[in-house]
Amino acid sequence: MNSRPSLPRSPHVIRMRAEDNVAIVANDGGLPAGSRLNDGTVLRERIPQGHKVALADLPTGTEVRRYNVVIGRATQDLPAGSWVHERVLDMPGAQPLHDLPVSTAPRPVLDRLEGYTFDGYRNADGTVGTRNLLGITTTVQCVSGVVRHAVDRIRRELLPKYPNVDGVVALEHGYGCGVAIDAPDAAIPIRTVRNISLNPNFGAEVMVVSLGCEKLQPERLMPPGTLAQIHPQDPADGDADPQALDVVCLQDEQHVGFQSMIDAILRQAEHHLRRLDRRRREPCPAADLVVGVQCGGSDAFSGATANPAVGFCTDLLIRAGATVMFSEVTEVRDGIDQLTSRAATPQVAAALVREMAWYDAYLSRGKTDRSANTSPGNKQGGISNIVEKAMGSIVKSGTAPITGVLSPGQRLRSEGIRGGLVYAATPSGDFVCGTLQVAAGMNLHVFTTGRGTPYGLAEVPVIKVATRTDLARRWHDLMDVNAGRIADGEASIEEVGWELFRLMLDVASGRRKTWAEQWQLHNALVLFNPAPVT
Repeated sequence: MNSRPSLPRSPHVIRMRAEDNVAIVANDGGLPAGSRLNDGTVLRERIPQGHKVALADLPTGTEVRRYNVVIGRATQDLPAGSWVHERVLDMPGAQPLHDLPVSTAPRPVLDRLEGYTFDGYRNADGTVGTRNLLGITTTVQCVSGVVRHAVDRIRRELLPKYPNVDGVVALEHGYGCGVAIDAPDAAIPIRTVRNISLNPNFGAEVMVVSLGCEKLQPERLMPPGTLAQIHPQDPADGDADPQALDVVCLQDEQHVGFQSMIDAILRQAEHHLRRLDRRRREPCPAADLVVGVQCGGSDAFSGATANPAVGFCTDLLIRAGATVMFSEVTEVRDGIDQLTSRAATPQVAAALVREMAWYDAYLSRGKTDRSANTSPGNKQGGISNIVEKAMGSIVKSGTAPITGVLSPGQRLRSEGIRGGLVYAATPSGDFVCGTLQVAAGMNLHVFTTGRGTPYGLAEVPVIKVATRTDLARRWHDLMDVNAGRIADGEASIEEVGWELFRLMLDVASGRRKTWAEQWQLHNALVLFNPAPVT
């Protein structure tokens, strides 16, 4: 799949591997019954775009292969030319998490990529921001309305005085009270909120708004020493010590009325804005990029166009010394053998297995399994089950060895990870995954979609990649890159990968805004909280 495909003929199908006994229909609108493929196969029924056609007779019980992986067994006789979909497939069971290959995959030759830079905001801890934002952290949902009101006034009244600040973001969430705060799994949402506040795009400025009576007290959210992680040295410019936690508590007796609360938030925000406004972009190597890759609204083209192009770009980033995170446990679980074989060390392989096992147990407690992942839209787009979806999802990670693993809510820097390909364990839901990648420290996000979604984040620029030309055409002012040109024969995977890489440098530098930024399409932060709610 790494060479430029020939121009598509009508009818046109995409076969991922020579060993596959199915291919997906690439033509817009699908193909009618009677269509003859290049190999002589005649369609026995109409097959929608993105859906699979049997390339050979598949008697009941036959293994159905796509990506040269068994994605199911035929539950009925499927003659060549039949439509192969989720209702005629029996999904394989999950792979066991023992006796897996460890660090056995051949190491690809990834020569160092030198000379690529972007203009970013350097932070004292060595991280680099792609945006210069004031983030206002909340300890509990109760304060969100007040903070939202204050943020509106900050944008109108204060930001015009500080032209070097890109914006202000209220870090709202649904956590903080009414929860079992001492339960073991409560560590996940707590460290997630903490580490979101430390994201490089917030310039090491941490401001907290608290109600006062909530379970997640500011000192518990930001224990002593937290801010030293992003302020390794005391300030030399005479400002207040940025290692001291700045908290506005709405229940403090000094606040008489709503306006008093708003005034206090604006007054404290201005201190942070003043410091942020002194920052300037400067040339930084591409190695300072921390990119999160994710897919949502996936279809059968995701694994054929957009995700392979992202995977090629992932290798470019790794060659340039950058950090790339891929995630979504249920969307890699069926390829765990692929991951452990690519682990740089046995320790990394063990960490991958640990995260899969933890999530298996989590799903089991809810009396469900990984099959609950696949959505109606995924199936309408031609993905039959989670096995097929996982094979198309993993290719976003490229070919480099996996050098690190994060548990949900952990921060790359805190875990000593700097550079390389990292597996950051998250649920697969778009907003939860994005939230956890923000907490991990990403400063740029790449999101592929086949069905289409207006997903965006206020905290980090999101580059949207369409899997199909039809989607890119219809959503021309929402999609930043059209990977559907690969299926159309108009571009190769390599060409789209390089296009994405160069776009990343422009977006990271502030020279380009993504469509999500232009329209200010920002989804809410959604915390992963596996602990009980009281």
